[in-house]
Amino acid sequence: MELVNRSKQKQRSEKDQDKEKELSIIEIEDDHKPGFDRDVTSRLFSYLRPHRKELAVAVVMMMLSVIANVASPPIIGWAIDEGISKRDSSVLFAGIGAFAILQTLGFIGFRIQLGTMAIIGQTIIKTLRDQLFDHIQYLSISFFAEYEVGRLLARVINDVNVVREAVTFAAVGTIREVLMLFGIIISMLLINVPLTAVAFTVLVALMLIANFWRIHARSAYLRLSDANAKVYAELSEAFNGVRVTQAFARQQQNYRRFEGSINMASRSAAERAALIASFFYPTVEMIGGVATGTLIFVGGSLVLDDRISVGVLLAFILYIQQFFFPIRLLAQRYNLLQNVIASGYRIFKLMDFPAEIRDEVNADELPAIEGHIRFEDVSFRYTREGELVLKNINLDVKPGSRVAFVGHTGAGKTTMVKLIMRFHDATAGRVTVDGLDLRHITQNSLRRQISVVPQDTHLFSGTVMDNIRYGRLNASDEEVVEAAKAVGAHQFISEMSEGYLTDIKEGGALLSTGQRQLIAFARALLADPRVLILDEATSNIDTQTERLIQGALERLLLGRTSFVIAHRLSTITSADMIVVMDHGEIIEMGSHQELLDLEGVYHQLFTLV
Repeated sequence: MELVNRSKQKQRSEKDQDKEKELSIIEIEDDHKPGFDRDVTSRLFSYLRPHRKELAVAVVMMMLSVIANVASPPIIGWAIDEGISKRDSSVLFAGIGAFAILQTLGFIGFRIQLGTMAIIGQTIIKTLRDQLFDHIQYLSISFFAEYEVGRLLARVINDVNVVREAVTFAAVGTIREVLMLFGIIISMLLINVPLTAVAFTVLVALMLIANFWRIHARSAYLRLSDANAKVYAELSEAFNGVRVTQAFARQQQNYRRFEGSINMASRSAAERAALIASFFYPTVEMIGGVATGTLIFVGGSLVLDDRISVGVLLAFILYIQQFFFPIRLLAQRYNLLQNVIASGYRIFKLMDFPAEIRDEVNADELPAIEGHIRFEDVSFRYTREGELVLKNINLDVKPGSRVAFVGHTGAGKTTMVKLIMRFHDATAGRVTVDGLDLRHITQNSLRRQISVVPQDTHLFSGTVMDNIRYGRLNASDEEVVEAAKAVGAHQFISEMSEGYLTDIKEGGALLSTGQRQLIAFARALLADPRVLILDEATSNIDTQTERLIQGALERLLLGRTSFVIAHRLSTITSADMIVVMDHGEIIEMGSHQELLDLEGVYHQLFTLV
C-alpha cells in the first residue's frame, strides 16, 4: 500500500487558535447576565424561519381573536341601550347573536393559534435536542471529565423546554396581548374620555406593581433554574454510583446531603418564586376590583346625570376586566422571555463549544491499514498549564506486533492508547498509522479499524445480540454467535431467559462483571479491527475464567497489532514487546526474557510478591 506523507501539518489561522484558547469548559457555566441578548434572540428566531406558513396562520388567527375580544363589549352595550332600555327584543337578540358569533370566532382563532404554535414548539424542541445530542457526542473525552452529566441533562431537557414554552405561548401571544391593550385603549377613548382617564389612573399603579414583580421574579426564576440543574447533577451522580453507595453503606449520608442542601436549595428557590407570584396575582385582582368599583362610582354618577348610557358604563366595565388580563400575561411573558434568553444562551454556549479533536477540512479517509503504529518524539499534556504526562516518546510498532505497557499507576500507559485512538492530539511530535499522521485522517475512518476493550466496559440497554453487534451493525446473527463462542461467552448467554435476545438493561445490570467483559471481547472480535487495545481487559475476570479464554484471546490478538495494558504481568509474557513506563517516559523496552535478563524495573515488578 502506498504511504502518503505530508510535508507539514495543516495549520489553523492564528485568530482561530487564539479564539479557541480563550474558550474553556468553565465558560459554559451559567454566566449569562439577565437582559436582552441580540445574538441569542437572533439565533432563536432562526428556528422559526422554516415555519413561516404556520406562523402566518397563527398570526391571522391571533388577529381574529383580538378583534373578537375588543369588539364584544360595545355590542353588549348597544344591546342594552337599544334593546333592553327601549324594550326592543329584536335588537336584544341581534346583539346577543352578534356577541355569540364574535366569541365563537375568537375561540376558534385562539384555539388554532395555540395549536399551531404548540406544533411549531414541539418541532423546534426536536430540532434543538437533535442538534445538542449530535454535538455532545463529538465533544472531547476531557469535556465529559469536567462537565457534569446532570447539567447536560438540564440543558437538553429543562432549557429546551423553556424555549418550547416561549414559542408556544409567548412568540405570538405577546403580540396578541399588546394588540389587545392598544385595541382596548383606543376603543375606550372613542367611547368616553373621562372614564378612560379613570382607567389610566389605575393603570399607572398596575404598571408599577408589574415592574416590581418583573425585577424580583426574574432573579427568582433564574435562581430556581440553577437549583434544578444542581438537582439533576446530584441525581445523575447518585444513581450512576449506586453500587458504590451501597457497598460503603453511604445511603443515609447521601440522603442527608441531598435533602439538606441540594433539594432544600431547590425548595427554597421554588418557594421564593411562588411567594413573589402569590403577591403579584392577588394584587392585580385587587387593583382590578378597585378599578371596577371606581368606574361604577364615576360612571354611575355620569349615568345619573344622563351624560352616558348604562350600556356605555357596562362596556367600560367589561373593558376593564379584559384590560388586566393582558397586563398580567405581559408581565409573565417578560420573565418568560428573560428565561428563554438565558436558556438559549446556555444551549448555544454548549452547542458552540468546540470539540478538542476535529477533522481537518480536507482530512483523508484512512484506507485498510496494516497496523504499523509509530510515536515520533511525542510529548503530551492534558491542559495548557499542566505538567507533561508523556515526554519525548519514540516507539515503533510493526504490523501484527503484540505490545504490552507496564508501569506504576500514573506512568502514562492509558494516555498512550488514548493518543492511538486520537482521543487527544500530541502536544509535540506525532503519532502515525502506516506512515499517516493521525491528525490528517478522519476520526471515523481511524476508529473503524481500532477496537478497545476497557477495564470497565459499558453495555447499552437492549439485547445481548445488539450489544455484541454494536461495533459492526451489519453482522449476521450467526456471526454474532460465532464471536460469542470464540471468547467463551456462548454458554452463559444461552442459559439466559431469552438467550441472545435477553434484554440486559442499562449498563448490563443483569450480568456479572466478568460476563460483561466477555461480551466486550465478543464485540471486539466481531468488529474485526486491525488494531486492538486491551486496557486492563482481564482484570475483572477471575484466574480460572482467564485460563479458559486464553485460546480465545490468542484468536482475538492473532494477526492484529495489539496494545495490552495489564497489572497482572503473567498475562503479557508472550508479548513481542514489553514497554516499561515511569512518569511519562519509556525506561525499558524488550521481550519478557530480555527484560528479566536486564534485571531492571521490569524484573522487580515481575518478581514482586
